[in-house]
Amino acid sequence: MRIPILKLEDCLLISIQWELDDQTALQFQEDLLHKIHETSARGVVIDITSIDFIDSFIAKVLGDVINMSRLMGAKVVITGIQPAVAITLIELGIRLDDVLTALDLEKGLEKLKLELGD
Repeated sequence: MRIPILKLEDCLLISIQWELDDQTALQFQEDLLHKIHETSARGVVIDITSIDFIDSFIAKVLGDVINMSRLMGAKVVITGIQPAVAITLIELGIRLDDVLTALDLEKGLEKLKLELGD
């Protein structure tokens, strides 16, 4: 199953609505990078509100997606991080330095627009 990636102006919006398996996470990584390249998106908001649990592989893929997106010139905001996910990311040593976060998708989009100067 593929994760939908929506375009809104010069940003991409992603709302992950189910727990990710390894294959879906890798497909998402590839799809997002292609979409950034294809649309010249300047920003990405990834909403993970529906994810209650994250394992080490998915955490690594999420960190990689953020870093790869930034390498391609897109600013990234992660929204909806659940307490258990935050704890797991820290315990696994996944560093999200300089990553913008917000409580929900709406606030994340506002934060991204401010960051982009729009």
